[in-house]
Amino acid sequence: MTETLLLPSLGTALRRWRRLHHVKQSHAAELFGVAQSTISRWERGVQGMEPPEQARLEALLSARLDAAADQALARLVRESPRPVHLICDLTHRLLACSHSRAAEFGVPITELMGRSLWRYSTEEIVRKESSLDALGWREALAPPALEFSSGANDSTVIPIHPSICRWTRMTLSDGTAARLVETL
Repeated sequence: MTETLLLPSLGTALRRWRRLHHVKQSHAAELFGVAQSTISRWERGVQGMEPPEQARLEALLSARLDAAADQALARLVRESPRPVHLICDLTHRLLACSHSRAAEFGVPITELMGRSLWRYSTEEIVRKESSLDALGWREALAPPALEFSSGANDSTVIPIHPSICRWTRMTLSDGTAARLVETL
C-alpha cells in the first residue's frame, strides 16, 4: 500500500536507547558529531535530523538477533504452529516467521527476510502505527500488547485479510526492540 515508512519519533527512540545504555547526551553528541543541544532538540522532537544522521541512528537502533537469547526467540517464532512473525519495531524488517505465516506469503520467505514489510501495510495498520508514540509504546520496556482490526490489502506478496492483529513489543538483549505480530 504505502512505500514510505512513517518512522516513529526517532528522538524518543534515541532517548530510550541512551537511558538503557547509560549514555549521556554529551557522549551521544560526540557519536553523531553534533552539539549536545542538538541531541536535546532531537529527543524533544523540535528539530529534525538530516538524512545521513537519520540513517546512522536507524542503523544504531534497528533490531538485531545477535545474542543467544534473541536467537532462541527467533527459533520459537519459527517453530510456532500459529501464524506469527517477528519484525524490527523501528524499521519493520522481517526477523523471523512461522511456517504457517510463511505459507500465507506469495513469495519464498527467503526473499522477505531482512526486508521491511511496511509497503504491505493496510490503512488500519498505518493508523495504529501513527498512534504508538502517543500511547507511550516506545517509552516503556514492555508496553501492553495492542489488538486492533487489521483491515485488508490486495497484495499477492503479503496478503492481509480482515482479522484481529496483536502487536507485542519485546526488548532484545542489546536494548533494541522487536515486535511480535500475531493474527488472532
